[in-house]
Amino acid sequence: MKIGSSGLPEAKAAVQVVETPPVDAAKPASPATPAAAELQSAVLQPALAALRNLPDIDEAKVAALRDALARGEMPFNAAKLAGLIERYHGNRE
Repeated sequence: MKIGSSGLPEAKAAVQVVETPPVDAAKPASPATPAAAELQSAVLQPALAALRNLPDIDEAKVAALRDALARGEMPFNAAKLAGLIERYHGNRE
């Protein structure tokens, strides 16, 4: 659903509701032409394969950060971390 003023003057602005079909998030947007789909596929396939081969977590980096925190070489701000977590996850209640 799209809501807009449809170009009416500001003094007499009215809201117009326009029905639009829902977007299926599970269904990827299709390229305009089959050639575009092949190009997109050919370009993205190596990147997708490399991404699939990466580990979910960089264990070496996590260990280095943990050690730096333990040695006091890296500052830790619990309030900042809490704010970042809240911003990432939104204000869900």
